[in-house]
Formats: sequence, structure tokens, C-alpha cells
Amino acid sequence: MELVVKEIEARIGKKEIVKNISILVKKQQFVGLIGPNGCGKSTLLKSIYKSLIPHKGTVMLDDLNVLKVSQKKISQQLGVVGQFNEMNFDLTVHQMVMLGRTPHKKMLESDKQSDVEIVEKALAHTNLLEYKDRSYLSLSGGEKQRVILARTIAQQPKFMILDEPTNHLDIRYQIEILSCVKELKIGVLAALHDLEMAAHYCDYLYAIKNGEVYAHGTPTEVLTPETIEALYQIKCQTYLNPVTNGLGFAYHI
Repeated sequence: MELVVKEIEARIGKKEIVKNISILVKKQQFVGLIGPNGCGKSTLLKSIYKSLIPHKGTVMLDDLNVLKVSQKKISQQLGVVGQFNEMNFDLTVHQMVMLGRTPHKKMLESDKQSDVEIVEKALAHTNLLEYKDRSYLSLSGGEKQRVILARTIAQQPKFMILDEPTNHLDIRYQIEILSCVKELKIGVLAALHDLEMAAHYCDYLYAIKNGEVYAHGTPTEVLTPETIEALYQIKCQTYLNPVTNGLGFAYHI
């Protein structure tokens, strides 16, 4: 499934946050958004999955006009994993992941055997089978995020948006979550803070600055010392990381 975002503009109050941004994510491509805090990455993503209605622009998932169809229809095709997943009530891990089947059910329809099998596969994919009877609220932050990912996988989306899902997690959970998503072999658009993670997992990058696309291209083309300094106001050197065989970064002020 291909995502085509054209000329999106988004405001919060009277302030323009996203300014005429266009993005393309080809079939099975993992595309990253990078940029400093406050540059508009999350607002752009919210505009794409319609948590925030953009002031202008179009969002197409193949022939599905995202901004003009119901949220249920969107959820049958598009899954979203955000960065904050706290709740005031508790469910078991299995119950949480089963919620991912909701877009595919009629109102008050009970769980079918096929739903149970899909949830079990999602739990297995995220290494959560032994957690399925645990209380969600009892889990660590990284474990909770894996549950949210499993719930999204249980939706069986054809495209996934990651809204900074790893920025408060330790390195183990960052790798687990991004590796799980990469293995799905579906289109992904992800806002990421960690540049090494972006270089390793992304096929293509859009660098966002002040609500606009500052640069785009492959990680090697975008993650240059000059672009990083322009985005983050910090100097760095890039090198070949011998462990990942990808880009590494050495920062200095």
C-alpha cells in the first residue's frame, strides 16, 4: 500500500505548524521523519491519520482518501503506534491486543476463533505470549509499548504510522519494536529521534525544520554533518559503524 501526502498544512489555534508538506511512501518502504522537537513531525503525522484535521491538503492510501472516509474504514487499513499509552483502567495483555480487532467487527460482535488466532500470532510476533494474562498496568514502559504494537499488528493494517514510539525507551526496546515493524514488510512512516536508528531502519528520510521539508533522500544523502547542524544546531561527524555496518554519529558542541 502506497501513501501519498500532498501539500498538507496544519494549524494549532492560529499558529501554522505544518507548512505545505508533501511525502511519498512507496509499497513496503520504511520512511522516517527526523527533526528537532517542535519542528512539526507529530503534528504532520496526526494530520495524516486524522487525529488532527489539516487546514489543507490530501492524504491517499492507494485509492482510499483518508481525510474523507470514516475512522473505522481508516483503521481497517492504517495502524498507529504513538509514544504515550497510559490508561486509567486495566485490562490483561490479551484483552488489550484483542482491541486491535475492533475495526473489523460490527457493534457488540463477539470475538471469533479467527480473532483469537490473529491475536495469538500478534503476541508471538512481539514475544508477549508469556505476558498475555498479565495486567497491562503492571508492565514496564517498554513492555507496554510492545503490547500497543501487538494490538496494532492485530488490526492487520496494510500501512503503519509510528509517532515517536521509542523516544522514552531504552536501547533494547527500541531495537525490538523497530525490528518487529520492519519484519511486517508493510509501508511505514515513522517519526524518530535517534539518528542511528533512523539510518539503520529507514529506506528514505524526510528532514523537517520549522514545519517544512528541509531535505529528503536516502539516509546517506540526508544524514550529513551539514544537514544535522542545520536541524539540531550541533556539530557532528559521521562514520561507518562496524557493528551495524551503517552510519554512526559523533557529536560535539
